[in-house]
Amino acid sequence: MNTLQRPSSGAGSRVDNPLDFAVNARDQATLDMVATAIEYKQTLLAFQPIMMANDTTKVGFYEALIRVMDETGRIIPAKDFMDVIEETELGRRIDALSINMGLRALHENPALRLSVNMSARSIGYQRWMQNFKRWIERDRSIAERLILEITESSAMELPDMVVRFMDDLQALGVSFALDDFGAGHTALRYFKDFYFDVLKIDGQFVKGIAHDPDNQALTHAMIDIARHFDMLTVAEFVESRDDMEKLIEMGVDCLQGFLFSAPKTRPDWMQTELKTASRR
Repeated sequence: MNTLQRPSSGAGSRVDNPLDFAVNARDQATLDMVATAIEYKQTLLAFQPIMMANDTTKVGFYEALIRVMDETGRIIPAKDFMDVIEETELGRRIDALSINMGLRALHENPALRLSVNMSARSIGYQRWMQNFKRWIERDRSIAERLILEITESSAMELPDMVVRFMDDLQALGVSFALDDFGAGHTALRYFKDFYFDVLKIDGQFVKGIAHDPDNQALTHAMIDIARHFDMLTVAEFVESRDDMEKLIEMGVDCLQGFLFSAPKTRPDWMQTELKTASRR
């Protein structure tokens, strides 16, 4: 298997700084791990529920989060490899696998509503679009139950392309979420063009919000922006009851975080499906 290399940042291939050498070696190991996982089909999705703020016992939808397995069988979350592969071909292949597995889950579970992450860099990637079209042609109801999540920083890199992509897929019934809002550098003027359906407030503003007046003010502003543009709001990384109660008081629509559930590769609804199938 060919080893995927990141381009050298200086002249030649020599790394003078020991720290740079260690970072480059670590990144190469990550690239190799993901490439191997893809080659041997060791990828899967974990599902985290997003709860309704007006009734925190009810799931509004689930977020599908990509995972890979390393050579020891450990399940590795996206946060441990996505930054390294984001700008490489592996990033595009992971996005294509994510949409394929996500749409399969929607097809197999007609009551499921699911968000799937993708990078703006994957817009126009042939394999991603092939997987999308294949499932949509097979089951038209999938589009209306699919939410595509694009991070704020990714959307801002290619705003014009993102707008055209959203227009095309929203015409089919697909919804879009702006992920990690507040963490990047959104040009607010683009809100008039983007027409995102969901705004996900970055966790750095959510953690400890019950006792942080500054984050309360910033989150209030984000909620006001979302309301003006008719977007559903989701607070990410909700981990305490105090934060949950403050967010509900502030008017957030949905809540996501470990307070409710960690991402699971075998969520309750999938377990039910498996039990039903085993009885047949």
